[in-house]
Amino acid sequence: MSDIKLVMAYIRPDKLSDVKEGLAEVGAPSLTVTNVSGRGSQPAKTGQWRGEEYSVDLHQKVKVECVVADIPADEVAEAICAAAKTDEKGDGKVFVLPVDEAYQIRTGKTGPEAV
Repeated sequence: MSDIKLVMAYIRPDKLSDVKEGLAEVGAPSLTVTNVSGRGSQPAKTGQWRGEEYSVDLHQKVKVECVVADIPADEVAEAICAAAKTDEKGDGKVFVLPVDEAYQIRTGKTGPEAV
């Protein structure tokens, strides 16, 4: 098993800048960001459009993925948690997963050197 980890976080879109700054401070500036929607403990929002009431229970989030080998994954996860925290429901979640192998396409490097 390699020491490569995938740190994956679902956060509020307005906290992305803070999270990027927090990741840079712990030495993990490389990341992939995807716009996603989902639901968890954050309550649904209701509204009205043309006299009809509607409910939005899928909230817009940003998925941040960082693959790390030379930086402890717990430091990366803690940096994300600290930067994304608002103390409100819907702050998000962070998951740490093992990565079996990594390949750098351009150089052909594998393992931690490819990260």
